[in-house]
Amino acid sequence: MNKKMNILMFSGEYDKALAALLLANTARELDVEVTMFFAFWGLFLIRDPEKATLEDKSVYEKMFGMVTPKGPEELPLSRMNMAGLGKQMLLDMMEEDKTPSLTDFLNGAKKKGVKFYGCKLSVEIMGFKEDELLSEVEIITAKEYLADALASDMQLFI
Repeated sequence: MNKKMNILMFSGEYDKALAALLLANTARELDVEVTMFFAFWGLFLIRDPEKATLEDKSVYEKMFGMVTPKGPEELPLSRMNMAGLGKQMLLDMMEEDKTPSLTDFLNGAKKKGVKFYGCKLSVEIMGFKEDELLSEVEIITAKEYLADALASDMQLFI
């Protein structure tokens, strides 16, 4: 088939990340090559909670790091989050329907060979160290991302 899909993940919200990873996993099941490019708030989805650090960071970077999600399961909902109550309701409904968690979808995408790219400029501005991200993430420039997107049959911005 030789089809390719590119997803630019800009959102750092649970439900949007869930939708993006559902599409990525499903596309891989259809033998579509999938690349995901994470920029700004989207980087929270690929932040490894076990590797988050405040070491060797500026005061602003430390403050930012303390108040932002440390990984996928800490992401808020885009709507009706209600200080986390809405998200808990969604998680309960997902559990009732035996729906995989966001982390399950993320792990599935990794196993299926989805390529993960982090935006170099976003990583620098957000104050992340490359080793704070999942090991599958490769840091690339916007120019490299655009070359990948232009070679894709479908581009999605989430």
